[in-house]
Amino acid sequence: MKCISVYTDNFEVFSDIFDRVVDSSLEENEEQEVEGITISNSGDVPEHYLERMSQKPEVVVMRDKSRGVTILQHGKVFEILLPVLETA
Repeated sequence: MKCISVYTDNFEVFSDIFDRVVDSSLEENEEQEVEGITISNSGDVPEHYLERMSQKPEVVVMRDKSRGVTILQHGKVFEILLPVLETA
């Protein structure tokens, strides 16, 4: 899974830029600013990361089933976990 971090604790702001963030073409470890909010491609995360994080009481887990995207919110960051298509 690819992880894009969005550095804000404001859900409304996150919601406003969500589509642009998901559609962005950030390279691994690249940072960008979208409407004054820093976003970063944090690279790939292992499958167990989602399971481990979702067990923590301070982490909110949201899903966008239509895109297969999972969103984790904790502290002042949202993490968007995107499925990575395997290429043969």
